Amino acid sequence: MSQSSTRFGMLVGIDGSPESLAAVRWAARAAVLRRRPVTLMHVVSPIIVSWSIEAVLSDYQGWQEDNADNVIKLAQEALCAAVDGSPAPEVLVERRHDGVMTELTEASGSADLIVIGSRGLGPVGGAVLGSVSRGLLHHARCPVVVAKDGVDSDTDRELPVLLGIDGSPSSEAAIGFAFAEASRRGVDLVALHAWSDVALFPILGLDWHKFEDQGREILGERLAGWQEQYPDVTVHRRIVCDKPARWLIDESRHSQLVVVGSRGRGGISGMLLGSVSTAVVESASAPVAVIRA
Repeated sequence: MSQSSTRFGMLVGIDGSPESLAAVRWAARAAVLRRRPVTLMHVVSPIIVSWSIEAVLSDYQGWQEDNADNVIKLAQEALCAAVDGSPAPEVLVERRHDGVMTELTEASGSADLIVIGSRGLGPVGGAVLGSVSRGLLHHARCPVVVAKDGVDSDTDRELPVLLGIDGSPSSEAAIGFAFAEASRRGVDLVALHAWSDVALFPILGLDWHKFEDQGREILGERLAGWQEQYPDVTVHRRIVCDKPARWLIDESRHSQLVVVGSRGRGGISGMLLGSVSTAVVESASAPVAVIRA
């Protein structure tokens, strides 16, 4: 990918929420490892009303710009704190005026990856993913990393990268991303393959060994070339007979990053985010990278 097509480097959508600041911190550390710039993008939404009160609108627009200044300042402070002790990456600031989804989606086409919080300001009570986060998972033109407030502490830097493999060719991009992340972070990679989409173990009995062998064969085929490319990465293979989301969510408690494909086996044409990816993004205890084929 050329420099011109990734001019934003690590693109972060910011709105001042704790989750967006967690995204800034994750992106800052990732940018140091990748030696790439960080772009902090705040979108000031246009005012759409069916009636006109110029004075009120003028005051509100002024508040929006002042708020944007504060959001950007908070993000810059969070970034500097996150890389304390390391050379800070180049920081770019983008302030745009249009729909949030429109601007972030368009900008994602010129980014290495986009980092967002799991939800921003003004969430619906009980919602795990905000509308912007969910929309970008479907429409972003680059890998998406979803960060959550409170799960990006310095204590996780020795933990492995967790990769979910479903055996489909579309998971190849996710495998490559996971190996590259484990290599640059200097940690192990846990590759988990769940051969079943439902919990079948209780009724399979002794047939488990046959399916376990098939799972190991799938993992071996998918990982072989990447292990040659990244000999520095120690890989731990896990075969489970259960719903993959359940295991990935459980294992995420002992991981610093979870990597999944946008959809896997059984994916319906046109559906860019599978049920496993959605469940993991919503419930994982670590940041989640969703990689499209």
